[in-house]
Amino acid sequence: MGSRNRERRKAKQKARASRGRDQAAGPAAGPFYEERSRRELLAERIDRLVVAAMNALIDQDDAALAACVESLVATSGGPSGRRAVHRSLTGWADRSVEAAWQRGWQPVDVHRIVHRRAGPRHARLAVDAIALQMRRYAAATVDERWRAQLEALDATVWWDRDDAWLDAWGERENRDRAEVLVDTLDLLGVLNTLPEIETLCPPPGTARRDTAGHGEEDGHGDGHGVGDGHGHGRGTAAGQASGPQPDPRTNPRILDKVRALLAKAESTEFAEEAEALTAKAQELMARHSIDEALLAAAAGEGSRDAPAGCRVGIDSSYEVAKASLLDVVAEANRCRSVWSKSLGFATVIGFRPDLDAVELLYTSLLVQATAAMMTAGSRQDRAGRSRTRSFRQSFLASFAVRIGQRLMAATEQVSEQAAAEAGDGRLLPVLAARTDSVREATETMFPEIVARSVSATDREGWASGRAAADLASLLTRDEVTADPRG
Repeated sequence: MGSRNRERRKAKQKARASRGRDQAAGPAAGPFYEERSRRELLAERIDRLVVAAMNALIDQDDAALAACVESLVATSGGPSGRRAVHRSLTGWADRSVEAAWQRGWQPVDVHRIVHRRAGPRHARLAVDAIALQMRRYAAATVDERWRAQLEALDATVWWDRDDAWLDAWGERENRDRAEVLVDTLDLLGVLNTLPEIETLCPPPGTARRDTAGHGEEDGHGDGHGVGDGHGHGRGTAAGQASGPQPDPRTNPRILDKVRALLAKAESTEFAEEAEALTAKAQELMARHSIDEALLAAAAGEGSRDAPAGCRVGIDSSYEVAKASLLDVVAEANRCRSVWSKSLGFATVIGFRPDLDAVELLYTSLLVQATAAMMTAGSRQDRAGRSRTRSFRQSFLASFAVRIGQRLMAATEQVSEQAAAEAGDGRLLPVLAARTDSVREATETMFPEIVARSVSATDREGWASGRAAADLASLLTRDEVTADPRG
């Protein structure tokens, strides 16, 4: 073989080796790739710091958390680093809120639990994170009950750019850079440790409109779930309910009339007037429930018109008595209530017109009971020590028992009148079937529920609470149904 041929072969081998090295290196032979690589490495480093910070939060390792925050602040010293930190935290917030939806949590639930575990400032940040995440979905794929909660929370994107959201929030809340990062990490820590709870309505992106205009879950049944009970900013009360909003079939004039009656009952200075107004509201809702049940039975909607569920917040102060009040209101309206203490809410199960009644009446009665309790003032024992807490606990417990008796009496009176008017024996079987449906749904979703005693150790408080219930508004019950897991 000639020397010239050998030289050509070596040249070809060298060229192939060079091409192989270039292909292995990929597009790294330019400044763009080098810059992209730096961005990717920075993003990975920030994500690792965020994960480490959340683990430190869970482990309650303050020193490790402080070190992570210090590193994040140092990383965000320049414009590019600051934007990278924002992108990472915004992405984490988006994914964390989405994961909460998939675990059964709704906007009001998230707001309530963040407020309970981290405080009002973090709850406001949670509302922003919810607004951020909800931009993903077309309006037609978001259930009407979900949209109502977003509106109640005023969950709107008010910032210009996502990478400027946390800076804008810090200015609004008067928080410095490190404090903003800690607040955001606190929120992520709460969101990423939420337990799975029962889905009460379809999560965003899965709802669709049926022919009647009601929201249903796309591919997941009829959307009538009931909660397992695991479980303020911007104009929402601590007792805000999540789950079904008022039934679209409900005559809005009835609900408006009930709200007006209860508003008068809350504001009047005359106890007899408050009693009459509250009793009238209960009678209206009880009659409406009966009418709806008969209409559904006549239309053959029994299989479709199934029990639904909603969650109602129970504040931590005197929470056992408040849960008991909700329980008796639910029972008087043919619903069941299961309290999850650790998550700060109770799940109410029933048919949607009845859930409307429970939410309206409980909210009003709690206002009336609290006002009467505060008017009663504080108490001391003979040694001068405060017994105000035991007095108020007994006051609210007694109020709940007595109010339950009066509500039940109003419901039974309306039922007897309606049965007499129907005259054909249809009503009692229909109501019995609904009661059975609610019981079965509750037992299916809460196979381990227990009855928890409501303590009332202050005789004066008990007597005062009973008197307030007699004066303020309408089965004696001294237990509240609770989820042992909560």
